[in-house]
Amino acid sequence: MHEHPEQPGVHRDADHRHRVRRTRALVAVRHAGRKTFPQGHQTDGRRAVATSQAASTWPVMGSSIVRIACVVATAIVMAASPLRFVAQAFRPAFGTVAAAQETEKTVADGVYTDAQAARGATVYEASCAGCHRADLGGATGPALRDQRFTRQFAGKELKALFTKAATTMPRNAPGTLGDDAYLDIVAHLLKENGFPSGPQELSADALDGIRIVPGRPKPPPPVGDFSYVEVVGCLTADSRGNWLLTRASAPVAASAAGSASSTASATTAPPGIETFHLLDAMAYAPETHRGQKIFVRGLLIKLPDEQRIAISAFEMLSPSCSE
Repeated sequence: MHEHPEQPGVHRDADHRHRVRRTRALVAVRHAGRKTFPQGHQTDGRRAVATSQAASTWPVMGSSIVRIACVVATAIVMAASPLRFVAQAFRPAFGTVAAAQETEKTVADGVYTDAQAARGATVYEASCAGCHRADLGGATGPALRDQRFTRQFAGKELKALFTKAATTMPRNAPGTLGDDAYLDIVAHLLKENGFPSGPQELSADALDGIRIVPGRPKPPPPVGDFSYVEVVGCLTADSRGNWLLTRASAPVAASAAGSASSTASATTAPPGIETFHLLDAMAYAPETHRGQKIFVRGLLIKLPDEQRIAISAFEMLSPSCSE
């Protein structure tokens, strides 16, 4: 073998083999480049050369280009319909919340029966009314109706009311009435706070799944014979010495203890045409209140020829009936 004339130490045969291998490699690359483009685009040798050069760099840049292309494609698709992607992403969470809201049960859905509430009223009268009053208005114990009831229990599960009753009532022997009796008391409290009854009795198993909502005031009972009422009128006496409330407002139904709402209704009522014979008026020194505007609460007794009120509360509102 002969040395290369310009590069001593390099044999001519080895150089020839090297050139052949390099030429074959370039031809292979160029063929690969031609396959990359449709025949219609291979219009000249320069494009074939460019294709060959791009193909020769692909092993180095290929993975990066693929990743960039994927990112760009994803961004384009999401930009075209972003709301759909967001909705798909959050649909399970929204669906779960909506389902929970739709299926939540409250005391407004009728969770006790009238018979159960009636049993509860009997137990309440015997064991609870001494502290909370028969009308739930509160005495030595807190009120269990209206705003006080709403403030304490609204938003909580019904089990909170049951637990409160079962662990604190009656005061001298808490927890001694038995679960069924406490469930009946809860039914009575719901009825008195204006919540409707339903076809199924309230059970201990159902307490956790029922939420208490703000109550709807129980409508006042119709005014009739032996109803507790509140009226406002002018105090005077007839020729026989009977004390009368004349020019009185129409009677407003009330409880024996009264309430802020009924009293406000009575005291703001305009003068009326009613006349009431006041029983037991002498206990309130009526002579000192003659001609004054008076508020009276008591038991209404209707007779064929007159209406009477057995007084339980008596208060001067104004020194003159004209005010």
